[in-house]
Amino acid sequence: MADMDDDVRALLTTTRTWAVVGCSPDPARDSNRIAAMLKHRGFAIVPVNPAEEEILGEPCYPTVADIPEDVQVDVVDVFRRSELAGAHVDEAIARGVAGVWLQLGVIDREAEKRARHAGLRFVMDRCPAIELPRLATG
Repeated sequence: MADMDDDVRALLTTTRTWAVVGCSPDPARDSNRIAAMLKHRGFAIVPVNPAEEEILGEPCYPTVADIPEDVQVDVVDVFRRSELAGAHVDEAIARGVAGVWLQLGVIDREAEKRARHAGLRFVMDRCPAIELPRLATG
């Protein structure tokens, strides 16, 4: 897991813009709360949800591929079921982002292999709201 710990640290300390795939407009949903927390902590967020035009005051895009090229994306943060995550990892690879973050409970080992083979940092089954305080104390 050392690689993943290194990736957690790198993605939370060296990146600025996170595309949040599956971002919900509902403040009670984890995807919305985490996106809001990231924004509050100084990260730029790009919500990705095909059913919405704006979330948390930011323009929302149907897919990662639909985010305009002039919009910087460093990390693709995936709030989707494990069986759907791989397609978003492939979008992240195609876009050439620095890393992919799969949220708690989202696990796709094959997608991890593809992302690491493409040179991306990869975090799986973790939550930035848990990892950020851990970095501050560790």
